[in-house]
Amino acid sequence: MILIPHEVQIRASIRSGSVYYFTEESFSSSEPHYFIVLNHTPATDEVLLLVCSSSRIESVRRRRRQVPKETLVEISHGEYPEFTVDSIIDCNSVITKNIEELVDKLKVRKLKFKTEIGIEIVRELRFGVLASPLVAEEIKDLLI
Repeated sequence: MILIPHEVQIRASIRSGSVYYFTEESFSSSEPHYFIVLNHTPATDEVLLLVCSSSRIESVRRRRRQVPKETLVEISHGEYPEFTVDSIIDCNSVITKNIEELVDKLKVRKLKFKTEIGIEIVRELRFGVLASPLVAEEIKDLLI
């Protein structure tokens, strides 16, 4: 059996709409979450832009009631079957990583590859990030 290096696995497969399942250390929850790649060219970009899903739709809506509604994107289990329940993406919160961080998580088996999400949803998520008054302009510039 040929073992493909972890970095090659990530770099060869990463694209707009790639979905990874891992625990984010900056979150208070120790549970893994789904993270969606928004970059146009993530394999060559220095910084990866990720948004995270939550199954707590009402809680996210309450917490973000002051932001434009297009910054909260709901995705049903039917639209993305990897989600076990309907979920929401808060586009006001973008997680930045580099590929090496994903490679490190993969090496220690703390990252799982999930089915790629449709480009229509990725476009909606990018639009949500660009519409957010809370996301830094430097981040938004990477999506234009």
